[in-house]
Amino acid sequence: MKKMMQWLSIFLLCSVFSLHAQASEEITADIYANRAGVKILSGVANAATGWMELPKNIALWSQKNDSILIGFPEGLLWGLYHTAGRTASGVLDFATFWLPTYPTPEPLFVWDDFSKESDYYGFRMAR
Repeated sequence: MKKMMQWLSIFLLCSVFSLHAQASEEITADIYANRAGVKILSGVANAATGWMELPKNIALWSQKNDSILIGFPEGLLWGLYHTAGRTASGVLDFATFWLPTYPTPEPLFVWDDFSKESDYYGFRMAR
């Protein structure tokens, strides 16, 4: 009798959790489709416009430094770094759009905030 009660308890717990998982599937399907669409769009856009990081960083670093002799080369080097980073993250986001993660770069597009230096985050899981 005790064994029967244990099996019944396990069965009831499993059925309760499976109903919850089934109910949240509809919500996550819409969210998943939305995030996949944003990720593929940002991947294509970032791969195509990654070169815009070069003039953006030259302008940013020239404003940060008083001397153009320091700001321009520093901006050029950081611009090359961010150009490669944004282009690579765009290709990565395009290749992995089916994973439920957020897009890699921050800001999402190079033109979103020209006064902010770009940053790249690994696979941040969406919840």
